[in-house]
Amino acid sequence: MPSDASLLNPNVKILIQNKPLIPEIEADLVSVLVSEDLEAPSMFELQLVTWDLLKQEMTWVDNKLFDVGNEVEIQIGYEQELKTLMVGEITGLEPEYTQDAAPILVVRGHDLRHRLLRGSHTKSFLKIKDSEIVSQIARTRGLTAKVTDSKVKLEYILQHNQTDWEFLKERAKRIGYEVAVEQKTLYFRPHNNAKAKVLTLTYGEDLQEFFPRLSTMNQVQQLEVKGWIPKDKKEVLGKAAVGKEGGTMAGSTSGTKATKKAFGESSYTIVNQPVSSKEEADSMALGQFQDMAIAYISGEGNCQGNPNLRAGKVIEIVGLGKRFSGLYYIISAEHTYSKNQVYKTSFTVRRNAT
Repeated sequence: MPSDASLLNPNVKILIQNKPLIPEIEADLVSVLVSEDLEAPSMFELQLVTWDLLKQEMTWVDNKLFDVGNEVEIQIGYEQELKTLMVGEITGLEPEYTQDAAPILVVRGHDLRHRLLRGSHTKSFLKIKDSEIVSQIARTRGLTAKVTDSKVKLEYILQHNQTDWEFLKERAKRIGYEVAVEQKTLYFRPHNNAKAKVLTLTYGEDLQEFFPRLSTMNQVQQLEVKGWIPKDKKEVLGKAAVGKEGGTMAGSTSGTKATKKAFGESSYTIVNQPVSSKEEADSMALGQFQDMAIAYISGEGNCQGNPNLRAGKVIEIVGLGKRFSGLYYIISAEHTYSKNQVYKTSFTVRRNAT
């Protein structure tokens, strides 16, 4: 963001089918919303006045520019320093006709993860890694895959009457991974909470509100995955415990460690998921332990609009006292821009240590 207050003029640029809006449509743009989320397809919303006062007729509601399936790129920032927040596709139109106001056209769309929600499938996969499955599905949906190797080759996996989104979310949850999309790239990866921070927010300056919650109720010191391999007639056991949280995000004490010190030993055992090898059990235990650990502190914040606040990024928040100041991982972010040049960002975050 610009540091010179004279440059703090929010700006937005909308491209549809790779072309900027014509001035007449741009003049009727009322508001823009971009809602990013690591746990669901991200969404955008454009609101436009769709009434010509002089001609007394509808304008944009029937314009082919807003046909379902058209690609939309949304850039937001300040002056000419704009950043792309989303590349998505129009998935719906919601006009609003009322007696006391000009008709409004709401153009709604989603990032390309919405393609994974279309139709349920039943398919089996043999001797393959989860990360390889993601690459296969991404290609069939017209996406470029960027995956972190899940390493463990699995004997048999069944996608049973599920959408691709349901199936990939299920596979990701087993090993503590995320399924995210940025523009036309599908990511399959562990949480990015060990990455470097992208910015610092200071309470009372550029951070207007922040509501953190620290809870030990979901924290345990050890997570186990138990399974039975019929062909070998033996039990397998995977474990992950304190020290395997995936770093402490520049904190000194993880939630799992603090919980152990305060309340003693505790563990959680997963026995209801099929496991085909010791390697798979270990992978599941580690992923789900880290997924649990990062929920130690959660919070919501509001601030002046900032296009660098993106889901999947690490930020630093200071001015909250020692316990709650530190690095946080953004789970979701919502950017709102209105015609009167008001730009705001709200976000949700998580942290695994203090």
